[in-house]
Amino acid sequence: MDGNRSPTPEVLHVDDEELPARDLKGRIGLGVAIVAFAVALLVLWQVFRPLARGSQYYLIIFLAGTLPLVFLAYRSRHTRRRSDRPTVVDWVLAVATLIVCLYPVNPFGGGYDGFLDRQGLLEPADIAFGAVLLVLVVEACRRTTGWALPVVCLAFLAYGYYGGLLPQNWPIAHSGLDFSQIVDALYNSGSGFYGTPLDVAATYIVLFTIYGAVLDLSGASRFFVDLSVAAFRKSRSAAGRTAVAAGFLLGTVSGSGTATAVSVGAVTWPMLRRAGYPADQAGGMLAAAGVGAILSPPTLGAAAFIVAEYLDVSYLTVLGWATVPTLLYYLGILLAVEIDVRRFRVRSLETPPVSTLRLLARFGYHFSSLLLIVLLLALGQSATRAVVYATLLALVLSFLDRSTWLTPRRVFAALSAGVRGVLPVVAVCAAAGIITATTTKTGLGTQLASLLVRGARAVTDNPTAVLALTVILAAIALAILGLAVPVTASFIIGWVIIGPALLALGVPKPAAAMFVFYYSVLSEVTPPTALAAVGASAITGGRTIPTMWQALKYALPAFLAPIAFVLTPSGSYLLARGPFADIVWATAAAMLGVAGLAVATGGWVLGVGRAGVGSRVLAALSGLLLLYLEPLTIGAGIVLLAASAVWAAFDRRSATLADGPPSSTRDEPGRDSTRTEETGLK
Repeated sequence: MDGNRSPTPEVLHVDDEELPARDLKGRIGLGVAIVAFAVALLVLWQVFRPLARGSQYYLIIFLAGTLPLVFLAYRSRHTRRRSDRPTVVDWVLAVATLIVCLYPVNPFGGGYDGFLDRQGLLEPADIAFGAVLLVLVVEACRRTTGWALPVVCLAFLAYGYYGGLLPQNWPIAHSGLDFSQIVDALYNSGSGFYGTPLDVAATYIVLFTIYGAVLDLSGASRFFVDLSVAAFRKSRSAAGRTAVAAGFLLGTVSGSGTATAVSVGAVTWPMLRRAGYPADQAGGMLAAAGVGAILSPPTLGAAAFIVAEYLDVSYLTVLGWATVPTLLYYLGILLAVEIDVRRFRVRSLETPPVSTLRLLARFGYHFSSLLLIVLLLALGQSATRAVVYATLLALVLSFLDRSTWLTPRRVFAALSAGVRGVLPVVAVCAAAGIITATTTKTGLGTQLASLLVRGARAVTDNPTAVLALTVILAAIALAILGLAVPVTASFIIGWVIIGPALLALGVPKPAAAMFVFYYSVLSEVTPPTALAAVGASAITGGRTIPTMWQALKYALPAFLAPIAFVLTPSGSYLLARGPFADIVWATAAAMLGVAGLAVATGGWVLGVGRAGVGSRVLAALSGLLLLYLEPLTIGAGIVLLAASAVWAAFDRRSATLADGPPSSTRDEPGRDSTRTEETGLK
């Protein structure tokens, strides 16, 4: 490899869905790796030679191979033992999980066909095994994500069981489910443990996780960071731009916000520190850039695959919907970076003279597998086959660099790591089956959606105002929900409860689904549980809560952009749905709106100078009007944005006349005369 290249990014085992895992070594680590490798082979086999007994049969085998590993790979939070070796209890739980997961396919009692025939009329043994699996799924979820999601699952179970005791005039009351009905819905139907969430995890997510592990071992992560450094090395904003660009490029293969933030931070934090970024500010930037990984094609977060399944569209279609919003998200971050360069004493850096063209010529082949995924999807191949072919291409291309050859040992490590990386998602998706099954059986989703709409109509009868108020309430509910549960679970709960409310008001399905998806993702930068900010602060040494607020500042424009999806029919243009000319003008208007919001949150007008209170208020109003995407509001928004810039210029001129002739170095980054302003959010 080129001696001028930066150190290899340290890609840690940190995911948006999980708590830190054990570092298993020795025979136990090897045993877990072998089982994970066997599961990977099963997953690959299923792509080309699906099991003859059907999808649910495959999901039973998959869950039996992955869920027991959770109890070996993740600690019980009740123990004070510091050893990474599984305890006796962990082994007992792992064995019990294997038994109850394989019970539906045991050869006794009629086998798998007999088990399915007993649907709705389970025998006592079926109920007992199903009850044990229920407890184990909740415990696995607790180990990987903490207490929040298990508590939500238990609340849904309590509602299903005790709902019949509620006053029957309550909208959410129902006839009640007995315990056998609950177990039947979870254990012996397609809406429980073996529902769409687990199906997506076992078919799509695990394959993309394996692909990401192979691509990382082939040297792609290091190349993406090096390319970002080389592209911006002559810019005053080089350090910030490099962090954001590296976050985007790594996000194209990661799909994990926290892991991307930590990986990019491990490489770029020294650069940011030398440039003069405070630790909290840098951590917020890294967290916001990392969360964009969940929005970055072609490897979106796990919830994106569930969007495709719920709406019965191809994954390529979802990628198309995500393209413009992703550009808007990163535009907001880059504008914030440029503003911070002028607000803080950020210095330009001396970086190794690595040519961008030289890097692309030597290592640009790392983009090939990413492009292959999109090409194969466009040619009609399934997402599963496309990612398998891309993985094989990445494996072959690894031999172009002697230091990254994927030897059989490293292929084994990549496949094992891919399956281990999906364990927390498996636990979350299985637990999400509790929520979806209960909602389906009781009709809770429809009732809550009706309550949400009725609450908005109690305030106003105007259809536009009802939609706007419902959208605001839905956004608040999703933001609060995201504080407690991971992104995947947040989307599933939000879709079954809030989705029907938006659909009832005439919002198109794609717009409603992407609205729920984006607010579920943005919970990763919402205090006080912003996991990406926690990971970034651990790298920079900054304070956790201030880092969260800084991350929120960087991502704030993105919180308003999804509202544009659903408020007007033109919002669909931001999802690349409609004529090309309409998509272009809607995107341009939204970009101006993001710019206005960036001025409001950053307190600076690029090319003009510091923005005072009045200028920031005008910029905020312009951003809101521009995102409404109607001709009248767009025109008004443009006028207000121009007025904001004029106001800032007038304030600057007044300050200059009061202070005397301007210095040639005034407002120039990195000079002693540069004023250090307070950040807009702390």
